[in-house]
Amino acid sequence: MERNVDVAIIGAGTAGLSAMSQVRQAKKDFVLINGGELGTTCARVGCMPSKALIQVAHDLHRREIFEREGIEGGAGLSVNLPDALEHVRDLRDILVDRVLANSTDQMGETFIDGYARFVDPGILQVGQEIIYAKSIVIATGTRPLVPDEWVDFGEHIITSDTIFEMEDLPQSIAVVGLGIIGLEIGQALSHLGVSVTGVDQLETIAGLNDPRASQSAIELMARTFPVWLGHQARLTSEGSQIRVSAGEHSVVVDKVLAAMGRRSNIDWLSIENAGVDLNEAGLPVFDPNTMQCGESRVFIAGDITASNPVLHEATDEGRIAGYNAARQDSTAFKRKTPFAITFTSPNICTIGAAFSSLDPGTIEIGEMRLGPVGRALIMGMNRGIIRIYVDKSTGILKGATLVAARGENLAHLLAWCIDEQMTVLQLLRKPFYHPTMEEALQGALRDVLSRLDLQKTDVPPELEVLT
Repeated sequence: MERNVDVAIIGAGTAGLSAMSQVRQAKKDFVLINGGELGTTCARVGCMPSKALIQVAHDLHRREIFEREGIEGGAGLSVNLPDALEHVRDLRDILVDRVLANSTDQMGETFIDGYARFVDPGILQVGQEIIYAKSIVIATGTRPLVPDEWVDFGEHIITSDTIFEMEDLPQSIAVVGLGIIGLEIGQALSHLGVSVTGVDQLETIAGLNDPRASQSAIELMARTFPVWLGHQARLTSEGSQIRVSAGEHSVVVDKVLAAMGRRSNIDWLSIENAGVDLNEAGLPVFDPNTMQCGESRVFIAGDITASNPVLHEATDEGRIAGYNAARQDSTAFKRKTPFAITFTSPNICTIGAAFSSLDPGTIEIGEMRLGPVGRALIMGMNRGIIRIYVDKSTGILKGATLVAARGENLAHLLAWCIDEQMTVLQLLRKPFYHPTMEEALQGALRDVLSRLDLQKTDVPPELEVLT
C-alpha cells in the first residue's frame, strides 16, 4: 500500500501533536505515525505522575515539623504505599485519557500505529505501507538510558518508565544519576519511607555549575539521603539484592533506579537514509530557530533533539517544525529564555544564561541566603540560596540559579524579566510584598546593586522620580 501526503509526522508525543496542530491549521494533508505507547511522555511517565508522587511524599513529610508548630499526632501518620501508588496511577490515567481524547482518538486513517523508518529522502515505510511525504517531522522522543551491562539484573533495575507501574515500593533503593529525574524521585521515595542512596559520577547535582548554589543543593539533598558524588556506580549481585559500589562507598539494595539520562529514539528510524547531515552523536544537525535539518525537507522537534528536554520547549519546537513543514519556505522564530526546574524540596532552578557560560570579567553576582527571609522561616524552609548574574556595564539581568522553596514561581518571574532584558534598577522599582519569597529576590538585587558601577544619585534606588 502506498500513500502520498504533504507532511508525515513521526511521533505522537507533545512535539508531534504540536506539529500536527500547525499542519492542520495550514490545511495540509498529513499522517501521524506512532509506534509504542500513546499519551505523551509527560502525561504517562514524566512530569505528571512524578509530581503526583512528589505531592503525596511532600504531604506526608510535612508532619516532620508539626511538633514544633504545636500540632500533635503527626508521628502517628503513615502511608499505605500500594494505595498511594494507585492514586498516582489514577491521576496519570486521567491525564493520559485527556491527551488521547484531544488528539489521536477518532483520527481514522490519518493516524498510523507502527514504527516508521526512512527508505529514501521523503519516503517512509511503516509495516507494509510506503508513505511519500513532501515534508517530514521527526518527533520520536527518548527513552531511559540503561547501560547494557545492567540488563542482566532484570527486574532489579527500574526506570522512570517503569516505577509508576509498581504495586508497592522496595524497602531500599539506589538512585544512580542525580539529575532532575533522579533527585525528584529519590527525595520523594525517601520521604515515603524508602531507604535511598544517591550516586552520581559528577561532582555536582541537578546539572548545576554555579559552585555556591551547587554546594547548597548538595548539602540540602544530603539531609534527605546519602549522596555519593564523583564515582561511577558498579553493580554486583548479592543474593536476591544488588550491591552498589561507588569509590569507597558500598550499599546493598532491593532495586536500582537508572536515572542517568535519556536516549534519543533515533536508532530504529534508519536515519542514514533520510538525506540529512548527522552530528557526532548520530542526531540530525538542525537550525533551532526553524527546526529544519539543513536544506532538506526534514524537521525535528522535542526531546529527540537532546537540547531542551522540557514540555514547553517541546511544544514550541513542534509548533515551529509543523509550521515550516507545512510551507515551502522556512520562517525563523525567536526561542524563549531557557529555564529548568527540579521539583525537589527546596526547588532547584536554573534560568537564562548558565553560570559556566558567563565571562567573570563582565558579570556581577548578587546573592541572598534564605536564613533570614521571613516567609521561608515561617514555612520551615529557610535553607537555600538565590544567585543572580548581572551585566556589569548595563545592569541587565542575564541569568540566575535558585535553591529555594517556591523557586518554581521565582524562576518564572526571572525568566520573564530576562526575556524583557530588565535591569536591576527596573526590578527593584517593582513592588515586593511582605512577607513573601519574592523578598529573597529583592535581597539578591540589593546585594548586586551595591557593587554595580551604575550612575549614582541621592534618590533611593527603589524609587523613581516623576518627570
